[in-house]
Amino acid sequence: MKYKNSPYDRRQFLKAAAALLPLSALAGIPAGRNILLGAPDAPLGPMAALPPLSFSTLGCPDWTFDRILDFAKDNGYSGIEIRGIQRQLDLSQSPHFNNAANILTSRKLMEDKGLRFVDLGSSAELHHVEGPVRQKNLDEVRRFIDLAHQLHCPYIRVFPNNLPKDQGRDATLDLIIQGLLVSGKYAEGSDVTVLMETHGELTQTKDLEKIMVSAKHPHVGLVWDIVNMWSVTKEPPAEVYPKLKDYIRHTHIKDLRFVDGKEQYVLLGKGEAPIFEGIDALANGGYKGYYSFEWEKLWHPEIGEPEIALADYPLAMKQHFKK
Repeated sequence: MKYKNSPYDRRQFLKAAAALLPLSALAGIPAGRNILLGAPDAPLGPMAALPPLSFSTLGCPDWTFDRILDFAKDNGYSGIEIRGIQRQLDLSQSPHFNNAANILTSRKLMEDKGLRFVDLGSSAELHHVEGPVRQKNLDEVRRFIDLAHQLHCPYIRVFPNNLPKDQGRDATLDLIIQGLLVSGKYAEGSDVTVLMETHGELTQTKDLEKIMVSAKHPHVGLVWDIVNMWSVTKEPPAEVYPKLKDYIRHTHIKDLRFVDGKEQYVLLGKGEAPIFEGIDALANGGYKGYYSFEWEKLWHPEIGEPEIALADYPLAMKQHFKK
């Protein structure tokens, strides 16, 4: 293995690993497997062929790690996207991931539930100019790559993120491109890919295409947040997908409606976003990755409780794919 960027002492990691072996590979969960969905401890309904489903822990900011795993297993999910645990967003500081032994324990807990880590959501932004702030953000990218490598997680998420008025647009896009290339270079030798989310002020397809073409690298890709884009640009997802499909490795799925001009998140299929148009574009266009539900409870505490929203998502997806 060429990867040499881990912050953990190799002997410490191997000693911890030996205490927990054997660990079977998590990669055996096939994309698009048949998932039987039903209420916990209730008779299961008819089989529905679904794409692989995950949810972001952004939707359950106060749940313990154990509760997150139990809920995912009981509700038909096969993956979890980690965006903080109990409001700790820097995962390298979480007690579940802050040293080699805890990382291995967390991996085994996931394996025992038949789950896999599908993405680690960092807060890193790549639009900043050279200086301490940019270096802090790139350091976070490296920490998340290191952690994802040890968790056998294929992806980490970064933001583009803004187009500051005090610097030129092309200069900002170039900063983002260079940040992605530097991050992709750091990930070489690992199984981790750095994914830029369609987020913030970078939601126009033409801008995203320019960035991804210029930042082409085996360890760089895209998180397509369908609603993040549509809510700003109103570009039809069916038209966006063919232009970005070569870069999309992961997705964020959600729905919303506009109330007095403000966004209001709602359960899947209850809003006005063309979310199923995007989902169908993915399913019919050869996408094999996870459809990851992002219920932004941490940022919007007024929206529904996770017990309701995270349980509803697999059922809404099942209903859609039965059509």
